[in-house]
Amino acid sequence: MATLNVPQNGKAVKGSSRKPIPGVDLTAMVDLAFLLITFFMLTTSLSKMNIMNIAKPVPIEDVTHSAPWPASKTLTVLLGKDNKAVYYLGEAANSSMQVTNLSDIRRALLANKKIVAETHQASKDQEMYVIIKPTSTSVYRNFVDIIDEMGINKINTYAIDDKYLLDAELSFMKNKGI
Repeated sequence: MATLNVPQNGKAVKGSSRKPIPGVDLTAMVDLAFLLITFFMLTTSLSKMNIMNIAKPVPIEDVTHSAPWPASKTLTVLLGKDNKAVYYLGEAANSSMQVTNLSDIRRALLANKKIVAETHQASKDQEMYVIIKPTSTSVYRNFVDIIDEMGINKINTYAIDDKYLLDAELSFMKNKGI
């Protein structure tokens, strides 16, 4: 709404004709802006954090009653220091362990997934099982990255074992300085 601001003294000045200065009253506009800001703040839903559920099994004393899983379908990934990882397919004593950067772990996962699928073509279950073992020298970011890789590469069957490191795994990592 526009108003004219006219001086209140009302005295006429000889020889000059004063024109009123137009002004705009912005009170209503400011009120409307605050109402809109408040409305959008209250009706907007904030983004929710994406979380991944990790269920760790309860440790059992006697593992003789558990169902066997073929070692040829099992890939073990050991997380080490300096963004390095060690992986091997099968049993630790009978497999050749490989060292890779964590940035190249996707290539190793996909290659081993393909090997498992080709080896077990006759089986109805060709899915690879991954055991992730974070060590005391690894950092949390590496653990999050490897879990993200499981989701990206659609590896649905994986486990986290942060307690049990085999002697062969420990000696290999110690020899490689990881």
